[in-house]
Amino acid sequence: MSSPTSISIDKLSRLVGLPKCPQIIDVRTEEDFALDPRLIPGAQRRDWREAQNWALPLNGEAVVYCQQGRKLSEGFAAWLRHQGVAARNLEGGFEAWTKSGEPLVSLAHLPPRDAQGRTLWVTRGRPKIDRIACPWLIRRFVDPSAVFLYVAPPEVKMVAERFGGTAFDIEDTFWSHRGATCTFDTMVEEFGLASEPMNRLAAIVRAADTATLADAPEAAGLLAISLGLSRMYADDLEQLEAGMLVYDALYRWCRDATAETHNWPTNKTKPA
Repeated sequence: MSSPTSISIDKLSRLVGLPKCPQIIDVRTEEDFALDPRLIPGAQRRDWREAQNWALPLNGEAVVYCQQGRKLSEGFAAWLRHQGVAARNLEGGFEAWTKSGEPLVSLAHLPPRDAQGRTLWVTRGRPKIDRIACPWLIRRFVDPSAVFLYVAPPEVKMVAERFGGTAFDIEDTFWSHRGATCTFDTMVEEFGLASEPMNRLAAIVRAADTATLADAPEAAGLLAISLGLSRMYADDLEQLEAGMLVYDALYRWCRDATAETHNWPTNKTKPA
């Protein structure tokens, strides 16, 4: 049974990818990180030696892990609690998470972070599906603090180059469509986020984004909602914020509710 200052693998797994997931902090040593340079989804690396000096704001809760969930993460979490953060230690640490078979984010193609620790992504303005779905995936599973710039299509690559960002969902870039798949598929694959619910969601996004609606029954609904949002919001960032809720709901359905049905119940008494 978890103590009040720790959290089990199962409980954290249920929170990963959700809007209210705690901030996850990786404090493994450089030696341990080099052995497996992947992260628990949504995690950010921090130097365990900076715990007492770390004054960066943390919203809500935090979960800290080291290699085995012992002295480094216990101490770092305790320092955060001393600073007023509701911080817990992940039981068993990175090793336990890995052995459980839970997803791990590959950093092989993760863009460099800016001075504030954020990744910067650039794409075409007036988003519909991929350009909302991909930011959702990044913020929920890769970098919660990621920044997205929507610009005129001809300027995407140059803006990314000049401002130190990464272009996505545009032709002739790494983060783009590949064959019959869409950019969301590319990100799921390259970040190592494949799972049964994520693959189900990717099928819906792909069908809606590539006009193959017959491939997923839910795709027509996603397309309709996406087009509706694009007409409701003139500001792309406001549309992104509204779209985050759509993908939050779709992901929860893919993960927890695909077997559930709905009908209009009636309490009318049957005739005798």
